Amino acid sequence: MTDHVLVTGGAGYIGSHACKALKAAGYVPVTFDNLSTGWREAVKFGPFEEGCLTDRARLDEVFARWKPVAVMHFAALSLVGESMKDPGKYWRGNVLASLNLIEAACAAGCLDFIFSSTCATYGDQDGVILDETTRQAPINAYGASKRAIEDMLADFAGSHGLRHVIFRYFNVAGADPEAEVGEFHQPETHLIPLMLDAIDGKRPALTIFGTDYPTPDGTCIRDYVHVCDLADAHVLGLEWLRAGKGSSVFCLGSGKGFSVREVIDQSAAVTNRAVPITEGARRPGDAAVLVSGSTRAERDLGWRPKRSDLRTMIADAWRWHQAGGYGR
Repeated sequence: MTDHVLVTGGAGYIGSHACKALKAAGYVPVTFDNLSTGWREAVKFGPFEEGCLTDRARLDEVFARWKPVAVMHFAALSLVGESMKDPGKYWRGNVLASLNLIEAACAAGCLDFIFSSTCATYGDQDGVILDETTRQAPINAYGASKRAIEDMLADFAGSHGLRHVIFRYFNVAGADPEAEVGEFHQPETHLIPLMLDAIDGKRPALTIFGTDYPTPDGTCIRDYVHVCDLADAHVLGLEWLRAGKGSSVFCLGSGKGFSVREVIDQSAAVTNRAVPITEGARRPGDAAVLVSGSTRAERDLGWRPKRSDLRTMIADAWRWHQAGGYGR
């Protein structure tokens, strides 16, 4: 009998790539998504169950139907700026929804849980390589909500024996090299797809938010990781739990930081087109530098990023962009 894995947010950017990786590893991914930000066309690798995480009866029904061996929890609100303006939305949409999911999983006896967390739990700690032992000090409601869910998982580990892997990752980029799935948000907020839209004339220009940060060129520095490398790590995390190795936290990144201007320069080189830009003010809640230390994932999971060099990530994203995306 083939093992099923419940993937919340499986119609979204990262979740859809994880579903493809799960299928390749011999699992059946069951996507649970309300399609508020995901795309039905992205559900290509297993069954689809439409529903909201706030609907406990619907969750119980799905757990009973598929009897998943594990949960991969990607579904979340994730806009930093929005979380600064409307924190209540993030505490309800992320924390309360996740509590509902965790309780439903425990009630169904599905005790292997992989959680999509974020480097935003660390806040603004410039000049520090961020690893699993770094102090968490989020500076926005998005990061705070993710940290709260991490704490929640630890509590349920003690009370219900919930085994969990938490992945704190950095800026996710790129797309499936075969262009079956990719990144397409409405509205789009991520740097590389915004830049490709500007290159392609789909928006007038790319706005650089802040040029006076304490970095070499004045723009924010981020660690970028390819979405397919990230998906591979989630499968390794699932196998870690199923082998009985216990709960753990892993940072996922390339270990290298690139400024916004460096990403712009590389995008121009990959596409052989100029990037039209405008300069704007800093956005509230944006840290100056976020760079990962991923040695634990490499040591314990055997994870090795294969496509997380900047040129490959941009080239894969450009291929997906030219393919047209969803709903276009």
